[in-house]
Amino acid sequence: MYGKRILLGITGGIAAYKIAYLIRILKKQEAEVKCIMTPASSDFISPLVVSTLSENEVGIEFWNKSTGKWTNHVEYAQWADVFLIAPATMNTIGKMAHGLCDNLLLATYFSMKTKTIIAPAMDLDMYKHPSLLRNFALLENDGVAILPAEEGELASGLHGEGRMPEPEQLFTYLEDFFDKSSSTHKGTVLITAGPTFEHVDPVRYIGNHSSGKMGFSLAKAALIKGYKVELITGPSKEELLHPNVTVHRVVQAEDMFEKVEELWDTCDIGVFSAAVSDYRPAQKESTKIKKGKESLTLDLVKNPDILSWASAHRNNAQKVIGFALETNNEEENALSKLDDKKLDMIVLNSTQDKNAAFGGDMNKVVIFDRNKVKTELPLQSKLNIGLQVVDLIAEFDA
Repeated sequence: MYGKRILLGITGGIAAYKIAYLIRILKKQEAEVKCIMTPASSDFISPLVVSTLSENEVGIEFWNKSTGKWTNHVEYAQWADVFLIAPATMNTIGKMAHGLCDNLLLATYFSMKTKTIIAPAMDLDMYKHPSLLRNFALLENDGVAILPAEEGELASGLHGEGRMPEPEQLFTYLEDFFDKSSSTHKGTVLITAGPTFEHVDPVRYIGNHSSGKMGFSLAKAALIKGYKVELITGPSKEELLHPNVTVHRVVQAEDMFEKVEELWDTCDIGVFSAAVSDYRPAQKESTKIKKGKESLTLDLVKNPDILSWASAHRNNAQKVIGFALETNNEEENALSKLDDKKLDMIVLNSTQDKNAAFGGDMNKVVIFDRNKVKTELPLQSKLNIGLQVVDLIAEFDA
């Protein structure tokens, strides 16, 4: 990051306080940093703090009455290698999308000739509002990169999507922007996520503990790297809003298989992280099974092997990445799956670390490519795992 000229735009959201930490990280990496704040943002973070940390005067108003100096938004735009607006509020996003220019930050955005990246931050219901998705689509069409919001505790007390990524993650995004290899990350990725539920009767099902978090993290990582994503997910509480992702929600393994069949020819890469049920009841009862006998026997039949089908029905350019969750003989079983299904890469999840369990935000994995080259990723956030998996796919493809 040495000498990279990074312009930060700070708008009036509670997440603005995090930008102080981002500035410190950037300065430690010897980047040049300048900041523009909207007037409202100074209620959340002091311009003095921003100026001190960035070692540059902060732009807020077009006209500084105390000094009599005009702030030239064109100079900011010409200076910057990249313009990161974080947090980006719904108000600012709407104005950017519709050409409204009533402050210095917006005037600078409309003068930019290099890349603008936004990190949306707002409350749960605002982040889900259809008007925001429309504005995202407009900005994406204008060449703006949109970083997916994170899930977690929000200022309102609600829990859900809308959190701005942490400063360390924003730094990683900026590193990716300046990484020349990131320009090779193109195409469409098909990702499967979550569990499948196989119905026994109208109220019961056979399933597993998968939350879908790893699959959704892989989808976010692919979006960050510049791919379009077709995300096929079984029952999951996870959500993802981005103009370059289409989320297909299914329930049973057969539903997931049909959707993969439909979409596979349109995709360049398949990442099959879903925990698909291997078997389903041979017959779904039309009414609830009543308690009666001391035991109950269910006849099960095998579900379609989605991963094997995708591998067997690909063209020469398509890449297939599988996931394996093992409880014993982990590497041996994963390598066997890699060979049997003729995969390009397999990601091994272990059940031996309680910190990398179903439903958690952390994971650690071992990855083998088709040449049996082994890569170990230690315990870290699932999003970080996803970013590294996507990078490994791109490197292997190259």
